[in-house]
Amino acid sequence: MTTTLIVLAHPEPRSFNGAWAEATRQACLAAGDTVLFSDLVQMGFDPVEAPRHYPTFDNRSNFDPLVVQEAAAERDVLPPDVVSEIERLRRADRVIFHFPIWWFSPPAVLKGWLDRVMSHGAVHDVGNRFDTGHFVGKKALFCVTTGSRASESAYNGKEGDIRMLLWPFAYALRYMGFTVLEPEIVHGVHGYHSGQRQKDMIARLDEVLTSQPKLIEAFGTRSAVPFNADQDFDEDGQLKPDRPSQSRFIRHDP
Repeated sequence: MTTTLIVLAHPEPRSFNGAWAEATRQACLAAGDTVLFSDLVQMGFDPVEAPRHYPTFDNRSNFDPLVVQEAAAERDVLPPDVVSEIERLRRADRVIFHFPIWWFSPPAVLKGWLDRVMSHGAVHDVGNRFDTGHFVGKKALFCVTTGSRASESAYNGKEGDIRMLLWPFAYALRYMGFTVLEPEIVHGVHGYHSGQRQKDMIARLDEVLTSQPKLIEAFGTRSAVPFNADQDFDEDGQLKPDRPSQSRFIRHDP
């Protein structure tokens, strides 16, 4: 049996993002999955890593998040909300993220979730990352909305290449060992449509919701985002000249 963790990052449960996440939940349940659900905003997840989360931290010392996280992990005193999310990640075979693109990136609550939940010493360390990350064997999928049109979010679009915008988040999961699948993106989702355009958008979004079971059914055959393997880099951490670049973020030419 597959265990699916759904992570929703949107302040309005009745939004399309919320409805899409619920459609994912229902599709996974219908497929026989065990489903875990983290609605970050509704659960009041605090995205700001700070000393207040660590009661045993000595405030006379400088707050170094990595050092403090590692010490808390070693003493088994990580914050309860972080422990809960880590446990969900460990149980999950796959993680499906639902979020909009705001200001050319995922919402802050999702970045904060990464900052706090991907805790140093608990789920990553120097010897366990990338090809040997703690979550090797698990898959992740982004179900994303943009307000911009598909043409504007293309590689030559004015709003920027959506796949480039998603790359840092994808690479953070790659760092943790995840296999990141090619994203599912729905464009032109906003509340400023009117008249026929609004009707067209509603019909288009309804089709996305009703087709979600097909997406879940085909999950296992979905292509993965390509990343360079550990062996593609030299001892200085630079891409070897004879290894192909898998992203414009890591390339041979400046």
